[in-house]
Amino acid sequence: MVGIAAVRSEDVSGELQRSTARATALGIMAALAGLMFGLDTGVVAGALPFIATDFHASDALQGWIVSSMMAGAAFGSLIAGRVSSQYGRTGAMLMAAILFLLGTLLCALAPSPLVLIVGRVFLGLAVGLAAFAAPLYISEITVESARGSMISFYQLMVTLGIFLAFVSDSLLASGQHWRWMLGIMAVPATLFLGIVLILPHSPRWLMMQGRKDHARRVLNSLRSDEEVAEAELADIQARLNKSSDAGFGLFRSNPNFRRSVYLGMLLQVMQQLTGINALLYYAPRVFQAAHFGVNASIWATTLVGLTNMILTGVAIACVDKWGRRPLLILSCVIAGLALLGVGVLLEVGASSFEAQIALCGFVLLFVAGFAIGEGPLVWTLCSEVQPTRGRDFGIGCSTVTNWGANWLISKTFPMVIVAMGAASTFIMFAAFNGLFVLVTLMMVPETKGVSLETLEANLFAGKKLKDLGR
Repeated sequence: MVGIAAVRSEDVSGELQRSTARATALGIMAALAGLMFGLDTGVVAGALPFIATDFHASDALQGWIVSSMMAGAAFGSLIAGRVSSQYGRTGAMLMAAILFLLGTLLCALAPSPLVLIVGRVFLGLAVGLAAFAAPLYISEITVESARGSMISFYQLMVTLGIFLAFVSDSLLASGQHWRWMLGIMAVPATLFLGIVLILPHSPRWLMMQGRKDHARRVLNSLRSDEEVAEAELADIQARLNKSSDAGFGLFRSNPNFRRSVYLGMLLQVMQQLTGINALLYYAPRVFQAAHFGVNASIWATTLVGLTNMILTGVAIACVDKWGRRPLLILSCVIAGLALLGVGVLLEVGASSFEAQIALCGFVLLFVAGFAIGEGPLVWTLCSEVQPTRGRDFGIGCSTVTNWGANWLISKTFPMVIVAMGAASTFIMFAAFNGLFVLVTLMMVPETKGVSLETLEANLFAGKKLKDLGR
């Protein structure tokens, strides 16, 4: 499709560039779902020590407070496919925006741990819906040459949200104002609600609903060049005509589709086993284990968030140039070696100032490694490898898997770190990063610059998963 545009006049090329800019702008607005995701993920790390003090929360109760959002997100992901299929990707994001606002208010005003947990379940439902719908929406409105960068931009918004939450926590930590830490999230939640109301429906979703004229109008507004838009519509229609099955029906009847679903689920499990969310949720606790003070631990956690955000920006710059596989392998190697360093330092006792600096350096190196590949690229690949008629179901399965694994790890981490010790826990996570390298080499396709329709055709032709982009 880009080739068609290249041979047209300079005038039309200008139109195509403007249309891509509009698609980019809409993608950025949709990616604010990731900002909300990150804010609600990151804020609990700094608030938790003060919540525990006010509510006299045990380790087990702290685990429930943290993991309740993941449980809600798992359920939100479970229903996200149906909501997205029936009401569109924008409809799912609208529901998420309302739940973000309600959950934030409940958490900030919670008189008891039970109400706080209910509020975090609401936030989890919102995150589950948004994490499903936003990357899917972005992948469906963006041209293939920029698709990797744009879906990764969603992950950048997640990391920005985490960083801003950590900064907010750090500024409010001296006064132990955990209610303000949680309540300030109402401002971006309201902004996100207003933005979702102006997003157009995805052209692919409109085509699945039989609304071809509406899809054409939206795609023309995104591409401007009618020839390019018509070619894209024809590709979408051709893929839709290939099978009358969709969703679970396609999963049950087509073994090739099952392969893409299982790949998406496996990638999400591996992402959680890297140890990133255990670190983000409990970062102050990890630093305290290395003899940092409470306030110093929270500021060190803020540095983690900053590193995560900056290196995700590097991933965005590189993903459509270097490709998915090289970045993912490099990411796993860096993250694994860094966690091994964390484990060794904790084993020997990082009590000296020099050892504390080294520990902080290894943690930041791990976060940097995760941010350049394991973080953004898993969501990118899960959005790319699913076929049109099975996209809602396939991405729904992978997102549910993500949050199920996320919940399990966040719920058990406080107990695991007590039972195994901090050192052994992080060495275990290092080993999982090594395993992720093998999974990437054996199963992950290179999707750089390949259209969604080509990936789908290769999948249904029975090509090996790692060869889908060839």
